[in-house]
Amino acid sequence: MGTQTSVSGLSRGLHAASGAVSRWFPLPRLLLPQVAGIDISDASIKWIVLEGSGSGKRIRSYGDEPLPAGVVANGVVEDVTALAKALSAVKAKMGVECAHAALPEESAYVFSMHVPEGSSREQALSMIEFELEDRVPIAPSVAVYDFDKIMRHDSGAGEEISVVVFPRELAEHYASAFSSAGIRLLSLEVEARSIARAVSSTDEDEPITFVVDFGSLRTGLSVLKRGIPIFTSTVAVGGGTIDRVVAEKLALSGEEADVFKNEEGLLTKEGKDPGALEAMNRTASALAEEVARHFHYWDTRRNERGDRMTPVERVFLLGGSANLKGLPDLLAARVQVEVMRPNVWRNVCSFDEYIPPLDRRASLRYATAIGLALREATLSDH
Repeated sequence: MGTQTSVSGLSRGLHAASGAVSRWFPLPRLLLPQVAGIDISDASIKWIVLEGSGSGKRIRSYGDEPLPAGVVANGVVEDVTALAKALSAVKAKMGVECAHAALPEESAYVFSMHVPEGSSREQALSMIEFELEDRVPIAPSVAVYDFDKIMRHDSGAGEEISVVVFPRELAEHYASAFSSAGIRLLSLEVEARSIARAVSSTDEDEPITFVVDFGSLRTGLSVLKRGIPIFTSTVAVGGGTIDRVVAEKLALSGEEADVFKNEEGLLTKEGKDPGALEAMNRTASALAEEVARHFHYWDTRRNERGDRMTPVERVFLLGGSANLKGLPDLLAARVQVEVMRPNVWRNVCSFDEYIPPLDRRASLRYATAIGLALREATLSDH
C-alpha cells in the first residue's frame, strides 16, 4: 500500500492500532509535521489541528464533515473511494497533510495481561501473539495489534499492559482511504485510547474511570486504568432516535431540538408532547441499563485474595448526545458514583490563558479528535 503507516512494510505487519512508523523510525522533534486528529464515524468526519506546546496549545482549525449514508457502517469502511473523497474535502479545510486517526471500537478486542518486567518491545509482542488464539477470534496472520504499558506491579507479577487487536483488513481499508486522499497517516489507534488521552492522565493517582461515549447511532463504553483502556464495548443505543422524535413531535428544527434536549430533556415538565418525553426516557433507560451492567461487572471483579481489582471511582459522559438534560443524574442513580461531563481540554490548555472556540457542549463531540491531535505531543515518549 502506498501510505506511510505501519499497515505495511514491517516484519510483523501493523502490530497495532496505536502503532506508527514514527514509533520505529522517530523523526527529530523539530522535524515532526503539524498534524490533525481525525475521528471518522458512520455519520461524519471530525477533525482538530492544534498548534503550540505544553499548556499553551491552541486550535488552528477544526470541523465536522458529514458522510453519506453507507460509506462507513458500524465502523467498517464499505466504500473506500467515497471515504477518500470525503477525506480530500477535509484535507482542503484542515491546512495540514498529516494525521492520526482512530479505528472503531466495534471491531476492537481489548484486554490486559502481564509480561515480565523489563521485557523488550519485541518480546512483549511475541508474548501477545502467543496469547491471541485464546483471547480473540482473529488469527495472528490476519490481525494487527499493539500494547500500552499500564503499570509495574511490586508483587512480582511483572508489568501490566493493555493490548488492542483489530482485523488487518479493517485497518488497511482506512489506510487506503487516507492514502488516496493524499493524507499521510502517521498512526491508527482505538477510539477509547484517543478519548483517554484527552480526558485523563497516566499518573499513578488517576482513578479508574468508566467512559460512556453517547453518540448518535451507538454508544462506546470503556474502562480506563491509569488513562489506558483495559476494556471496550459498543452498544446499539444512540441519541439519534431522540433527535428525530423530538424534532417531529414538537415541530422543531434540528437546532431547536438540540436546545430542547439540552435545556429540558429528561426534566421536561408535563404538558409537552408525551411522545417526545417517552422517546427520551426509553433511550436513556436503555443506555442506563447497559452502563449499569458493564459498570457493575468491572467494579466488582475480585482477584484470588478477594480484593477488588478495578474499583471504578467515576463515570465520564461525553459524545454528541451526552448533553441530554438529566442524563448524568439518571446514570448516577444506577451506578452510585459521580457521573460527570469531563473537560476535554484538560491536556490542551488552561482556560485562564485561552478559551477554545468550541463551547463546552460542542466540545464533548470532539474528544476523540482532540485526543488524536494530542498524540503528536507524546510521540517522542514511545
